Amino acid sequence: MTDSFRDELRIVGGHPALDLVNTVTPRIPGRPDVYDYLRQPAELLAWSRRIELVDAAESAAIEAVWQGAPDLAEKALRATDEIRAAAYAVLAGEGAQESTYERLMLRWAAAAARSMLVAKGDGPGVADLRVGTAPALMIPDRLVFAVVDLVRTVDHRQLRSCPVDDGGCGWLFLDRSRNGSRRWCSMEDCGTRAKIRKLTERRRATTVKPV
Repeated sequence: MTDSFRDELRIVGGHPALDLVNTVTPRIPGRPDVYDYLRQPAELLAWSRRIELVDAAESAAIEAVWQGAPDLAEKALRATDEIRAAAYAVLAGEGAQESTYERLMLRWAAAAARSMLVAKGDGPGVADLRVGTAPALMIPDRLVFAVVDLVRTVDHRQLRSCPVDDGGCGWLFLDRSRNGSRRWCSMEDCGTRAKIRKLTERRRATTVKPV
């Protein structure tokens, strides 16, 4: 990410669960001056729409429910924050405890109870799983399903972190490049800044000071 945390949020994770983790920047353990892009229910709804977690009609339904019951909006925001923290602990290898997995599974089980199988076409035994049938909690329900899906299926060789030691932001992403060489969350952002910094340092090192 750029030095100004309030710039437009880049979507670079390659999976909704990683995009969720990356709504805090920078992802550097112990750093206090982080910026959270999901501070309010309205920001959560706009972000969910942007990553296509919900469509326009679902977004309108959620907004209507949240406006009529602000406590439900805050509940969804708190649930999302808990899911995000657990996802980061597990996916970033930040010493996730058994209780972290238990919290994810409790959220997942509750979301499953609000999901349903919907017949797909006329063929026998063909159905879609519709996650998040209750607008009030549709967003955290779909997010916890995404997190559990990634935790279960991710190829750890593809899971990367933007290198903090080289000036990166610590964001997580899936490296799906052909030769597995992607290093930065975004070459246009962290990668470019790292190159400029190294070039500046090299020039300084080779500059001959006048005697």
